[in-house]
Amino acid sequence: MTRPLSEFARYLRTETTGGLILLAATAVALLWANSPLRDSYHALRDFRLGPEFLHLDLTVGDWAKDGLLALFFFVAGLELKRELVIGELSRFKQAILPVVAALGGMVVPALVALGVGWGTPGIERAWAIPVATDIAFALGVLALTASNLPSSARVFLLSLAVVDDLGAIIVIAVLFTTGFDLVAAAVAVAALALYAFLQHRRVRTPWLYVPLALVTWVAVHSAGIHATIAGVALGLLTRVRADEGEAEAPALRLEHRLQPWSAAVAVPVFALFAAGISIDGDALGAVFTTALPLAVLAGLLGGKVVGILGASLLAVKLRLAEKPRGMGWRDMAALSVLGGVGFTVSLLIAELALPEQASELAKAAVLIASAAASLLAAALLLRRSKVHARIADTR
Repeated sequence: MTRPLSEFARYLRTETTGGLILLAATAVALLWANSPLRDSYHALRDFRLGPEFLHLDLTVGDWAKDGLLALFFFVAGLELKRELVIGELSRFKQAILPVVAALGGMVVPALVALGVGWGTPGIERAWAIPVATDIAFALGVLALTASNLPSSARVFLLSLAVVDDLGAIIVIAVLFTTGFDLVAAAVAVAALALYAFLQHRRVRTPWLYVPLALVTWVAVHSAGIHATIAGVALGLLTRVRADEGEAEAPALRLEHRLQPWSAAVAVPVFALFAAGISIDGDALGAVFTTALPLAVLAGLLGGKVVGILGASLLAVKLRLAEKPRGMGWRDMAALSVLGGVGFTVSLLIAELALPEQASELAKAAVLIASAAASLLAAALLLRRSKVHARIADTR
C-alpha cells in the first residue's frame, strides 16, 4: 500500500506548482481589472451562459465560483477522507491537534472580525470571511521556504487547512443558503446515496459516476445550497481503502487524476474572476480606514495566529494532543502565521456575503492580508529551516 506521507509529498509538489499558477492568475486579474482593458474584463466576467430552465443561466464568474470550485472542494474532500481513514488523522493523538488548531483558527478570527467591525453594516455575514486558510497558497509557501522542516510540519498544515476549509464549507452552507428547494434537495440526497451505494458495490465505471456527479451538482445548486457542497460531499463518500489486488483505491486514483486540474485550472480561473478588483489610492485608503475591511485584516493577520497557536498550545498542555514530530513552538508559530493566507475561500465568502462595493473592499483586504501573511511566514519559515538544517548537520 502507498504510504500516506509519500502521498503528502506528491500533493505538496503539485500544490507548489498550483500555488505559482494561482499567484500568476491573481496578478493577471489585478492588472487586467486596473488597465485600459478593464471593460473587457468585466464584460467577460459578467457574460451569461447556460440553460435557464435548470437555473443555470449563470455568469462566467459564477460558473467559476459555483462550478470550478466544486472540483477544488471534491479534491479537498478526498484528501480529508483519506487522512481520516488511513492517514495521519486516523490516530487520535495526532489527529486531534490539527482539528483543534483549525477550530481555533476559525473561531478566534471570527470573534476578532466581529469585535473590530461591530455595528458596521454587513459584519453580521462578513465575520465569516477570515475563517478560511488557503490550501494551495499555504502549501506553496511552505514547500518553497521550509525544505528542512520535518515532514510532520507539512502533514500538520495540510490537515489543518483541509479541516479549516471543511469548516468554511459548513459556514457557507448555513449562512448562504437561500430559497431552499425541498424537491431539489431530495434529488441531491438520492444522488449522493446512489454514489455511496455504487462505491460500496465496487462499481468503477466513470460512465455512471460522471453523470451522477453532474446530477448531484445541479440538484444542490437548484436546492439553493452553494454548489461547492456537492463537491465535498462526493469526496467524503468516496472509498479510500484499496481492496486486495487493487492497485489504488478510488479516492487515491481520483486525486492523482483531478488534483492537477484543480490546482492548475479550477482555482486559478476562479482567482482570475474573483481577484479583479479596482485598486487605486482611494480604494487602498478605504481598506485601512473602513471598519469592515479592517475587521477582515485583523481576523486574518491577528486572529488566525492567536487562534491556531493558542488552540494548539492549550491542547498539548492539557495532554489532549501531541505536538508534531520534531517540531518546536517556534515552528508552530511560523505555521500559524501561514494560516492567515485566506485567499480562495475567503474571496468566495466575500462575494457571497456582501454587496458589490463592500465586497470589493473586503476582497482587497483578503489579498493584502494574504500577501502579508505569506511574506511574514516565508521569512519565519526560512529562519526555522536554517535552524533545522544546522541541527541536522551536528548529528
